Amino acid sequence: MATRKTSTDDLLAPVTLAVGQEDLLLDRAVREVVTAARAADADTDVRDLMPEQLQPGALAELTSPSLFAERKVLVMRNAQDLPAETIKEIKAYLDAPAEEITLVVLHAGGAKGKGLLDAARKAGAREVACPKTTKPAERLSFVRQEFRSLGRSATPEACQVLVDAIGSDLRELAAAVAQLTADVDGTIDEAVVGRYYTGRAEASSFTVADRAVEGRAAEALEALRWSLSTGVAPVLITSALAQGVRAIGKLSSARGGRPADLARELGMPPWKIDRVRQQMRGWTPDGVSLALRAVAEADAGVKGGGDDPEYALEKAVVTIARAARMRRG
Repeated sequence: MATRKTSTDDLLAPVTLAVGQEDLLLDRAVREVVTAARAADADTDVRDLMPEQLQPGALAELTSPSLFAERKVLVMRNAQDLPAETIKEIKAYLDAPAEEITLVVLHAGGAKGKGLLDAARKAGAREVACPKTTKPAERLSFVRQEFRSLGRSATPEACQVLVDAIGSDLRELAAAVAQLTADVDGTIDEAVVGRYYTGRAEASSFTVADRAVEGRAAEALEALRWSLSTGVAPVLITSALAQGVRAIGKLSSARGGRPADLARELGMPPWKIDRVRQQMRGWTPDGVSLALRAVAEADAGVKGGGDDPEYALEKAVVTIARAARMRRG
C-alpha cells in the first residue's frame, strides 16, 4: 500500500480518522470536515453511514464517479463494527482514493477493527484524537479550552463551579460555555456562573426534564411554561432534557450494581443513580433513541434552526414523555 503524507490541518484530506469514544469530539471532527467541504462546494453531498449501511459493495457505489463531479463527504460511524469484507474494500480504496471525496472514519479505538486503523494511518490519514474524558481534571481543562477557543476569559473558580454544576457530559459543558460567552460581557467569574447554573433557573429546568422523563407530559409542559415566563434561558432547558434522557440511556445499558459502583462507572452522584432508576420504568431502547432525536431537534430550534424556540421545546417535552411510556403502552 502506498504511503501518503497528509497535513493534520488539511480538513479536505482524502481520509480523516477520528479515534475515541467521546461523542462530542467525534461529532466535532465530522462537522469540521463537512463545513470545510461545503465552503469549497456548497452542493457537497454528505452521507452519514452506520455499519449496517456499508455492506460489501456499498463503498464502490458510493465512491463511483458522479455525472456532475460533485464533492462528497462519506462519514463512516462505528467503523470497528464494519463487516470484514467492507473493511477489505476500504483498505483497497485507500490505495487510490477518488477525487473530490473525503472519508471520515469514526473508530472507537482498541483491538476490534484495528486493521482498518493501521491501514488508514499507513495511508497518511489525517487523525483526530477523541478520547473519553474520565477525570475531573480533564473536564476542567476542557472547559478552560472552550472559553479560550471562543476568545473569552474565565476565572479558574468559574470553570470549577461550572464543572461542579454540570457534571461529566462534555456536550452540556460546551453548551454552558457557549451560553455564558453569548450572554455575558467581560471576564466570566464564579458569581456569573452561580447566577446561571444554581438556584431557580437550574431547579426549574431540571423540573421540566424530570417530569418529561417520568412520562408526565402535562406537568412537564406546565413547568416548561412557568420556566420560560420567569426568564429561564431555553438552552438551559434543552441542556436539562438532554442530561435527563442520557442518564436514562446510560443507566439502562449499565451492568447492575450498587449505586456507588454505578456512580463511579457512569460519572453520576449516587443520589442521581437512585432517582434515575425510578425514572427508568417504562423506557425502552427505542424510546431513548426517539427522545434523543427530539432533544437534538429542540436544541437546533432553540439555537436558531427554527422560528419558534418555545414550540420546539414543547414538542420535545411531549415526545420525551411519550417515549417514557412506550413499554407501558
